[in-house]
Amino acid sequence: KDILDIFFKIHDPTTLNRQGADVGTQYRSVIFYHNEEQKEIAKMSKEEAQKNFNSLIVTEISLLTTFWKAEEYHQDYFRKNPNQGYCQVVIAPKVNKFIEKYKDRIKK
Repeated sequence: KDILDIFFKIHDPTTLNRQGADVGTQYRSVIFYHNEEQKEIAKMSKEEAQKNFNSLIVTEISLLTTFWKAEEYHQDYFRKNPNQGYCQVVIAPKVNKFIEKYKDRIKK
């Protein structure tokens, strides 16, 4: 449940198929679950998070079936490309927001 609470606070779950300037279904907000218990926890977290947004949360809650690992050039992208514009404008602010809000939860 904690990770879902963080998930809804770190990104914008109200934009359909987009995160920032990136558009397409691969950028959709989605929670994948393995079993009914996870599905129910996700649904409850989404309902609770909705109280903090004026717009409707569009995050999908979907059964995990097949999952494909991203291409190698996507792996550790932020760590490998910290000076790229996307990393500086999109990823770094999210990482910094996470560190600021949840520093007590980060393992040393």
